[in-house]
Amino acid sequence: MRRGGGVHLQVVRDSTADSLLVAALLETEPGGAVMTDEWGSYRRLEEHGREHSTVNHSDREWARDDDGDGAREVHTNSTEGLWTSLRNWLRSFRGVGKKYLQGYVSAFEWIWNRKSLDKANVYAVLLHKLERGVTYELG
Repeated sequence: MRRGGGVHLQVVRDSTADSLLVAALLETEPGGAVMTDEWGSYRRLEEHGREHSTVNHSDREWARDDDGDGAREVHTNSTEGLWTSLRNWLRSFRGVGKKYLQGYVSAFEWIWNRKSLDKANVYAVLLHKLERGVTYELG
């Protein structure tokens, strides 16, 4: 999730360091700041040129003020809210097979990244897509 920008969601095979590290490196620029919880799979981000700040949920830490100015700069609240919204959205389908999960996640991503549009703009985007043709392949 990019602060002030869109999100790109990717289903990964598992939550091992190899899987998460590759996904994080593909989605961030060297020198970029990444905020996570203390999950061990994120530990190698700094080795790859990313600034990495963490909050320790097991110590009941949800946000932290590192520079003492009263603003809690380090947190995962935006990402936690995104995942909660995704889980709630997926729940309406009453189960999604692994084979199709990325498609559902991509649809949610599309909606999330356009949530600030009013209805007229959403319809305009959809009409533009339909005029260009929509293709779907069974996988």
